Amino acid sequence: MSSLRESIQRASLPLVERLNALPRFVPFLVILALMLAGLFVPGWGWLLLLLVVLFLLWTLYLAWPTMDSTQRMMRLTIVLIAVAITITQAFPRS
Repeated sequence: MSSLRESIQRASLPLVERLNALPRFVPFLVILALMLAGLFVPGWGWLLLLLVVLFLLWTLYLAWPTMDSTQRMMRLTIVLIAVAITITQAFPRS
């Protein structure tokens, strides 16, 4: 019986391989475009930010065993900042 991590890694392998085949700047530009669109699209822009947060969480989960504590802390901080931005976009002060 395989663990949850192994089954998630196995299911993620085709997508990870496709992402790895792209030039390095393409995923970065897609995430950047989604973040900017999420910040500047009124109303439902937070959904785009949520996609970014989910992607960051997915990559963090897959890479977690190979990272040292400093890398984990830096990536976790980025995810938390993205979550904070998403929440402020989803529930703006009126």
